[in-house]
This record gives sequence, C-alpha cells and structure tokens, in this order.
Amino acid sequence: MCGNEMDRMPNWAFKTMSFIFSIGDFFQSPDHRLDAFNMREGQTIVDWGCGTGRYLKQASELVGDSGIVYAVDIHQLAIEAAVAVTKKYNLKNIHPVLTDGKSVNIPPQSADVVYALDMFHMVSDTKGFLTELCRITKPDGVLFLEDGHQPRALAKQKVNNSGCWEIIAETKVYLKCRPISQSM
Repeated sequence: MCGNEMDRMPNWAFKTMSFIFSIGDFFQSPDHRLDAFNMREGQTIVDWGCGTGRYLKQASELVGDSGIVYAVDIHQLAIEAAVAVTKKYNLKNIHPVLTDGKSVNIPPQSADVVYALDMFHMVSDTKGFLTELCRITKPDGVLFLEDGHQPRALAKQKVNNSGCWEIIAETKVYLKCRPISQSM
C-alpha cells in the first residue's frame, strides 16, 4: 500500500496530497470530520499529522481563545502549512510543532483530545508512536485514531500491542481510545 511505514512522505507527495485535498475541500468542507470528537471551549487538542492544516480552523474555533491546538507533524511542509492557516485566519491558539516521529515538545498529560487522521498507516514504530501519544494525553483524555490505508484489524492489533491504549469505541472511520497507562 502506498505510504505504509515510511514515516515521512517526499516533498512532491506532500504537495500532491495538498493539491488533491484542496480540490476535495472545495466541494465538501472537511469540518464535519471533527464533529464526533466532542471538543469544547478551553480544551487542549493535538492534531497529530496535521498535514495541510485542513482541520485547524475548526479545532481552533471549537476550543476558543482559552484553548490550545497543537498542530504536530513530521514534515516541515506541514508545519509551514499550519503556520499559513494560522496567519490566514488570524488564529492565536494554534501551536505548530515539528516532531521527529519519536517525541514531541508537548507537556505530559496535557491533551484532552488527540486525533490522528489518515496517517497511522505511515508510522513505522507504532508502539513508540502510541506511547508518545499516551504520554501527552490526560488520564481522562481520548485518542481518535483513523486506520489510514490499512485494514482495521491491523490498526486494532497495533493499538492493543502498544499496551498504552484501550479501544473504547469504533466507527467506520476511527477507533476511539483512552489511555490505560501513562509512560513518562
């Protein structure tokens, strides 16, 4: 499958993805994707694998001025896209964060909601990835994890093998997980 376990896509692939998303987003806003995540005013949100930044405006609006949205990605072009979205809409609560894929500069147990959409299939070290997400998530926080371009059974196996997360619900689109341990 295209992009599986490659961690970081080449620049040309990122630019192609951005173009394709912009066409799709013109016809249908991606905002509905966040509706089920129950984000509220004042929360700390992590958009892991923020990519083109297509969900940042809505996440920013949902948490309001008293909330924080971390836009995390392994790709420098994604961070540049997050900065561009932030400037375009004058969003004050977006914090772009470049990660090496292993750790991120976000305080432990600070996130109420973490979502990782259409990127999980690209992670080569899924246990390390899920451990880091657990580290930054509050004990009562949640993770919304989309399978990406891999079978649901494989995504569930990776989550269960991490030892960090319990799958508490699933839809056609994502797994909803809560932390079962806090690794520091």
